[in-house]
Amino acid sequence: MKALSSMNTSNPCLLKTHLIKVPNFHLFFKFKPFSYNTHDAKRAHALSFTINCKKTSSQDIKNKGKGVSQKIVLSEMSPPPLTEDDDDINGGSGIGSGSGDVPVSSKNKGGPSGMAKMLSKRVLQILSNLPLAIGEMFAIASLMALGTFIEQGEAPDFYFQKYPEDHPVLGFFTWRWVLALGFDHMFTSTIFLGMLVLLGASLMACTYTTQIPLVKVSRRWSFLHSAEAILKQEFSESLPRASIQDVGTILMGAGYEVFLKGPTLYAFQGLAGRLAPIGVHIALLLIMVGGTLSAAGSFKGSVTVPQGLNFVVGDVLGPIGFLSSPTQAFNTEVHVNRFSMDYFDSGEVSQFHSDLSLFDMDGKEVMRKTISVNDPLRYGGFTIYQTDWSIAALQVLKDNEGPYNLAMAPLKISGDKKLYGSFLPVGDINSPDVKGISMLARDLQSIVLYDVEGKFAGVRRPNSNLPININGTEIVIVDAIGSSGLELKTDPGVPVVYAGFGALMLTTCISYLSHSQVWALQDGTRVVIGGKTNRAKAEFPEDMNRLLNKVPEIVESSLSKEANGISR
Repeated sequence: MKALSSMNTSNPCLLKTHLIKVPNFHLFFKFKPFSYNTHDAKRAHALSFTINCKKTSSQDIKNKGKGVSQKIVLSEMSPPPLTEDDDDINGGSGIGSGSGDVPVSSKNKGGPSGMAKMLSKRVLQILSNLPLAIGEMFAIASLMALGTFIEQGEAPDFYFQKYPEDHPVLGFFTWRWVLALGFDHMFTSTIFLGMLVLLGASLMACTYTTQIPLVKVSRRWSFLHSAEAILKQEFSESLPRASIQDVGTILMGAGYEVFLKGPTLYAFQGLAGRLAPIGVHIALLLIMVGGTLSAAGSFKGSVTVPQGLNFVVGDVLGPIGFLSSPTQAFNTEVHVNRFSMDYFDSGEVSQFHSDLSLFDMDGKEVMRKTISVNDPLRYGGFTIYQTDWSIAALQVLKDNEGPYNLAMAPLKISGDKKLYGSFLPVGDINSPDVKGISMLARDLQSIVLYDVEGKFAGVRRPNSNLPININGTEIVIVDAIGSSGLELKTDPGVPVVYAGFGALMLTTCISYLSHSQVWALQDGTRVVIGGKTNRAKAEFPEDMNRLLNKVPEIVESSLSKEANGISR
């Protein structure tokens, strides 16, 4: 029968000094009988006994002859694998500790729970695969590029004409692909949201299987007890006459977290660099969640409102995705108090403004603001943007009668220029051949008038009160009433996306911090030092040499005094 014995450095039967003294043990064996079963012939036989020991040392005076009991198990089975320094790491509470005396191989792996664990482990391994994550990101980027190429949110007839079957794009792409795969609403389509979910699952799996274990390992107090192991590190040095306490003091002054245990030392710095990849993954998840909320949970709408009129927010906003849900703020009423425009010296429009008032359901004004392009109004989760303008009507006096409101209609011209026109009948309005005065305007600052024959009659500014006589009719342009083009939208994902990008920038910078580890061992009067880092590998040896140059050298007299003190 083979015997397995193990010795623990924390055993109180052993001395805690560096001087070797062999205690005298008085052994008393107590064997426990065991029964032999023919059906269990292949099982390992375990023989347990108790050792009562006494040690003769300088501690006997304090212990007063008290015995220390230890239990050793003899077994024919091979011993479980041992992990170096498991007892030195957080008091033995590291990974793999606290599982009792039952080896992992003896646990029940069968049954539904065992199969579920194996399946979940396999799924995590697949999802955390780096090539898979890169492929998912490439697929998402391709779908986003395709979504910018294909017009979004159009009616089916548009895609019938844009991507006909008789002239397919690239020889195969027709409107059937667009409508079947949801490419007409790419960012809320099933395939796009599915890829986002898959990428999010890969990020979480990578965090769980790789990043979190790395952080746990980095936080371990990993002592090395042999000079050979320390000298095998990326950087190693030997100080012939030095004290490990002085080395620890120098490292603490350089920002290291230092731990001493007897003649051994462990120090590290830059643990935030190990935590940063987890923050990067969380930031990416926030960006994807915020983007999904924006694509599937928003409302959007546009309206053109003449000056002096109003509208209800809920009547304009329409849902975009399946997560869109209206709020109480949709009952807000918006009143356009005034619309005005600014002009360049050349006469071109430079900016346009809308003075808006918001009223609640009780008719109380809750907010008022003058908005312009790039200066929107935000209230109750929705945003009102100034996006366009037009001319709704002209107020005119005809032979000192009125004012009359003449509606202005947009006229199609080439280019991006705008032109609006109106018509004031003259004579019998019931005649089949009605004639009148034509009025044209390209903005709110000047009105061009033409007589009944279509000849140029003159130009007048609104509010100038300057009359003009055309074919015996006196006309005064009182005012030009503009219309404000407003776009309304709700976007619940914007705060989440902003938070994700902020966290991504911060954690990306933190990830460049180096995580450095240093080990040291007091070997007589010599101190052996070694270390490694995950980044800045060229600068790490220079930094270590600069720190070690500050370690004071122990002179001979100090060494002799220390040796004499130990011998006493």
